[in-house]
Amino acid sequence: MYSSLAVFILIVTSSICKGQNVFPKDPYIEVGSSINIVCQNSVQGKIYWTLNSERINESWSNTNSSHSVLSLPNFTHSSATLQCHSANTQVLGGTIIRTYTKPSNISCILTSPIGESWFICTWEHQTDSSLNINYTVMCNSCSNLTEICNSQETTCKIKYVNISAEIGYVGNFNISVRAKHAAWEAFSEPQIFKLIKIVKINPPELTITTVSDHLLLEWKVKKKDRCQVKYSTAGSESTPEVPKNLAKVEKQWITKIENVESCSNYTVAVRCALGLAPWSDWSREQTVLTKLNQRDVKLHLWRNVAEADKNQVRKVHAMWTEIPSTCQETLTYTIKQTPYKQNMTGVDHMETSCDNSICDVNQDAHRINLKVFLNESLFVNDSVYVPAIGESLPRVTDIQTSTFEGAILVSWKAPQQPVSGYMIDYTHNGNQYSWKETKYTNATLFDLLDKKPYNITVTPLFEGKTGHGTQALQICSRVGDPGDFTNVNVQAKHKSAFVSWGVKSQEACRGAVVNYIVFYSTQDGPQLNVTVDNTTQHISLKDLNPNTQYRVYVKAVGHTGTTKSSERLFETKRFDPALITALSVCGSILIVLVLSVGLCCAIQWKRFQEKPVPNPGNSSVGSWRPMAHGQGIWRFQPLSYPQENIFNVVDPEEVQRTSTSPLTPGCHDNPASDQTEEYTDPVLVTAPDIQSEDAVEHEETQHPESTELLSSEGSPSSPYRSQSSVETAARTSEPCKCVSLKQPDKTPPVTIYVTLDMFG
Repeated sequence: MYSSLAVFILIVTSSICKGQNVFPKDPYIEVGSSINIVCQNSVQGKIYWTLNSERINESWSNTNSSHSVLSLPNFTHSSATLQCHSANTQVLGGTIIRTYTKPSNISCILTSPIGESWFICTWEHQTDSSLNINYTVMCNSCSNLTEICNSQETTCKIKYVNISAEIGYVGNFNISVRAKHAAWEAFSEPQIFKLIKIVKINPPELTITTVSDHLLLEWKVKKKDRCQVKYSTAGSESTPEVPKNLAKVEKQWITKIENVESCSNYTVAVRCALGLAPWSDWSREQTVLTKLNQRDVKLHLWRNVAEADKNQVRKVHAMWTEIPSTCQETLTYTIKQTPYKQNMTGVDHMETSCDNSICDVNQDAHRINLKVFLNESLFVNDSVYVPAIGESLPRVTDIQTSTFEGAILVSWKAPQQPVSGYMIDYTHNGNQYSWKETKYTNATLFDLLDKKPYNITVTPLFEGKTGHGTQALQICSRVGDPGDFTNVNVQAKHKSAFVSWGVKSQEACRGAVVNYIVFYSTQDGPQLNVTVDNTTQHISLKDLNPNTQYRVYVKAVGHTGTTKSSERLFETKRFDPALITALSVCGSILIVLVLSVGLCCAIQWKRFQEKPVPNPGNSSVGSWRPMAHGQGIWRFQPLSYPQENIFNVVDPEEVQRTSTSPLTPGCHDNPASDQTEEYTDPVLVTAPDIQSEDAVEHEETQHPESTELLSSEGSPSSPYRSQSSVETAARTSEPCKCVSLKQPDKTPPVTIYVTLDMFG
């Protein structure tokens, strides 16, 4: 021992000389083995060790002035950091210790010796999956073949033909597995195998035949091997079991699976083994449908009797359990009614067919008979009793019902007569019935439709008969939330909105509304609400912001819950509609006034445009010989357009003629011979010697005119034509005025200029 320790110290010393403070550096050791670690003591004082930062007991180390040796027995850490420290906690050096395991639990099999066989070995090895490890299966008992196969996984296989010469078909052989890494190498414990015990046969070929009450299994094998069968229905787990009635018939194994369920899918598989050899793989799983078994048919015939009509005819609704729809057999149902007296006396009774499941019976007692035929042969039948009206039979009393989490709890008081049980039937629509039998005076009805009203009837049962049914008050499976909303309408105004809503008609199982809450808010503002009672379905929201978008919805609150309507968006108007209406009316009136004024102006302008405008080129200038004042009478007539006296036309010729013609005392002297119309401007009359600028209008008659132009002192030529003393055409006489004027005896001729002002 001392010599080996001296060698170890010598090796450590050489390593230290190379600059290593801790030796060995980062070693790999087998799990559970021991290791010695040496640390150089380069400082004065004590040395202590830590493993994964935890201090190690000093009794595990041996320290002198130059080094410290630590002994770690039964090391099981997969990886650990070991450090040695000086007394002042200075780290003198360290190393990482890693462990490895050796392969274990070796298992080898030889697949079917017929045809292409494989020699397969598997084992277990706990190691880091990231490590690159090479495995070798070794035959320790073979003379020429030591390495059978290589692999980097925990399984390895080789064709048996390649090793049959060494292993043979009978005998024992020794197998071990070597695991090799770059830093370590490990060998498993050797294991001895007997060839006859590792042969794994092929899975058997299974044949399944369905019979009315069982499944018949058949498969072929060469010897009486041990076998197992597993089977299961849909949704259940299968457990392998050894068939109890296994028999060999002409090189075939036959067994039965009994007590199978009718019209159910079964999945079946078989496996076998040679003696103590490993089990074969399971055969291919086969799924078969079992046939309908008569013992599994339970009709559970029952009926619900309605109240008799005025003719004492009662509707009897028959109900029974249907044959599973998964059954492939073709079944025929017939339901008939028979008077109970004829059925009991044994005489030939008359059966009356029912319409589907509805039978019409009179006031007498009857039996309802149900028969099921399979391939035109009677397969199963059942019957139920219908008591007569007024028949002295007991009934239950004091039926109480309540609901709890969607189920209905029913209880009643039993009759005084003894009964064998009770039948409870219930329906939510009068067409689809459910029923259950109990021996107690209470029952719980499950699997009900949600929020539906149910009619429940309880009937006592006797031996071969039934009592009278007692119906409970209608009850809902669950009372739901208040009724749903049909619509929410909003009429938005300037600073208010009128909100109204509707709800569906109250259904049987809907909770009553206690009140309505109207929630409204802007896009980013707080949510406000208003509450009204259940009799009000509208509200006016006030103090809203103009030209703002709001969202609104209504919530119905009841004792059983709440119902929320859909959310609506609306936008208030920018201005008050009343102001818009007033402005519209005023604007309309203003438009009418403007149009009226414009129309009047248009009419006046049209009239102005239609006025005759004199042409200055057709005007004349003539000589006016004034008369002495007071010596004559001036004759003139009114203008043709008295209201339009802005433009006046003067006929100088007529004026001249008038001045030269003899004056008569009156206006109407010789009207026929005179034939002249005269107009005298008062200004001209009173001031004949002054030039007048007033326009005188006079309608001219056609007469010859002189085209000679007058010359004036201010211009070399004048646009006015000179009027010659030509007789005018005759004119129609018109009323006239006579003015008496005093004229001088002799007055020189006066020249009159007539001007015309043109407008527009």
